[in-house]
Amino acid sequence: MFGIAITSGGSYAGAGVPEFPDVELYRIALEKRILHHRLDRVRIASPFLLRTVEPPVSSVEGRSVERLRRVGKRVGIGLEGGTWLVLHLMIAGRLHWKERPPAKLDGRRVLAAFDFSSGSLTLTEAGSKKRASLHLLEGEDGLGEVDPGGLEVMEASQEEFAAVLQSRNHTLKRALTDPRLLSGIGNAYSDEILHRARLSPILLTQKMSPDQMQSLYLASRETLTEWLQRLRAEAGDEFPEKVTAFREGMAVHGRYGQPCPRCGAKVQRIRYASNETNYCAPCQTGGKLLADRALSRLLGADWPRTLEELESLRGG
Repeated sequence: MFGIAITSGGSYAGAGVPEFPDVELYRIALEKRILHHRLDRVRIASPFLLRTVEPPVSSVEGRSVERLRRVGKRVGIGLEGGTWLVLHLMIAGRLHWKERPPAKLDGRRVLAAFDFSSGSLTLTEAGSKKRASLHLLEGEDGLGEVDPGGLEVMEASQEEFAAVLQSRNHTLKRALTDPRLLSGIGNAYSDEILHRARLSPILLTQKMSPDQMQSLYLASRETLTEWLQRLRAEAGDEFPEKVTAFREGMAVHGRYGQPCPRCGAKVQRIRYASNETNYCAPCQTGGKLLADRALSRLLGADWPRTLEELESLRGG
């Protein structure tokens, strides 16, 4: 039998794309600071940031902010005249607020600044891969071009939620994180939702019982509500600066090898590409270990099926 080298825990690399609670927190914080204020100037230091040609950036300068909206995992700033500035932060992008003097740009980490009559909003992106984006779009039709169209869980009935999830036969992990099905949920909060609901990440949506669907619906709303409230309390009146996919107090996400807060068993993971799913086997899969693609291909029939077998392979 092959040996398995398994690290003792902690989160995997990468900050994670901001999801519903963090993006909604950004929206709330910006609403307090820029709603009904004038956008005086847009300064873009990175040529990779702006993804649209029309309308030109100069055309929005001097307009006031009329509304703010979360568009999936994007922040939308609606200006008078119907033009939208839409920011997608991707994995390493973050927003910052400065009152006076205007923020400086360096073109490496600080990619853009939006100077309002009330202060400057800057967009930074860590690392060498510049994936964050800015779109300038006209009206609701233009906004629809970047909206994947997923259902807003906090606005949906249980029947609507169930209909969307069961419209395709995906695993729960894939369904929860598909922006065409549900809006604003990604890798981190899908883990937390599934743990709260006590459901396996690989359960197929069209195999779910009515009770399982109800549990998932309630867990989704409770998890997103709870974390938004926690993050708002943490930020207080300050602009949110601690935006990350790994939060102290999460049950399973980023906690591989650490004890489940419900039952005490070690949190497990499935790794695929640059992502991973964290789960508790006793709470979510009836104690069964889910196969990690790379390791299960290597080990074949020797892949451990239970926590006890896994511990024996670890050597203790």
